Amino acid sequence: MASALLEGASGVFEKGAVNKVPEVDADTVRDLHAKIGELAVANDFLSRKLKPWGGT
Repeated sequence: MASALLEGASGVFEKGAVNKVPEVDADTVRDLHAKIGELAVANDFLSRKLKPWGGT
């Protein structure tokens, strides 16, 4: 992830960089969606477990 930032950082200041479409492969998207799901489940679980102790 950091290497993608470093590789694309110089492109931010190039003329016409706004119209470039980011290159993201399907595996990366699938991995990110899986991670979002895991974090959502963990967040929901923790929020339910913390309610008895005054958590919101």
